[in-house]
Amino acid sequence: MYIDSHCHLDFPDFKARFDQVLANMAANQVDLALCISVTLEDFPNVLTLAEQHDQLFATVGVHPDYPDCREPSVAELVALSDHPKILGIGETGLDYFRVQGDPATELEWQRERFRVHIRAARQVRKPLIVHTRAARDDTLRLMREEGAGEAGGVLHCFTEDWETARAALDQGFYISFSGIVTFKNAESLREVARRMPLDRLLIETDSPYLAPVPKRGKTNEPAFVRHVGEFLADLRGLSHDRLAEITTNNFYKLFSGLPPVSNLEYEDEKHDRPLRCQCQHCRGLPDPGAGAGPG
Repeated sequence: MYIDSHCHLDFPDFKARFDQVLANMAANQVDLALCISVTLEDFPNVLTLAEQHDQLFATVGVHPDYPDCREPSVAELVALSDHPKILGIGETGLDYFRVQGDPATELEWQRERFRVHIRAARQVRKPLIVHTRAARDDTLRLMREEGAGEAGGVLHCFTEDWETARAALDQGFYISFSGIVTFKNAESLREVARRMPLDRLLIETDSPYLAPVPKRGKTNEPAFVRHVGEFLADLRGLSHDRLAEITTNNFYKLFSGLPPVSNLEYEDEKHDRPLRCQCQHCRGLPDPGAGAGPG
């Protein structure tokens, strides 16, 4: 079982073949996909998809790279997130990639929008879906200043270095890898993936963009998250089933509005000790290592 933790199935790319996209998910053992909101204007379409299909869930938020759309308020995000199929707040964050001048003076609106999302997420205790591009330092700074760790979340479609990943992990965040990690020129990103604690690892497509090898050049879709998972499994020396189980359970841990699919234990390569799901359900279970004597 795989989960696509970030996709945009409301985009026009899928309208004519939506049923086939869902069938492809099932054929590739992708049992769930999280449909990400990018504007409030289009949020009703995202929510409708989640309401109509058991295997789809959704978020609410406004992407940082959409300047000409309605600005959210904390109160509005809180109200819109009060729905059983809304699992998180975002996509939010900072994107300085296209700025021509000084981001410090020209993009305050992005920083304020990000602060609004963090405050809403803290209030409703739902995870943040964070986008950062060419804005690493400000993204991490605002996360610290606004207490984003109280809500938790994920840095999606991660393309930064290990220091950035470590700083996000230290705030309790997860890291999600997309098809970019399979690209020929992404060796520095693969080095981050090799070092990533397995209990903080997620996978995604960001479809319709960034189709992974061997689907490069095609319209990306949730079924292709399987290729991301298999690539990372090979990179980490794990079986494909094991990587699928780990990332699926991590998704359920982060988005605690869903019950865990299993009480997964696996080795933390850094500390050589078993890690367990820390969701509310699993925290109530006895520690299998407690009181264990010599074998």
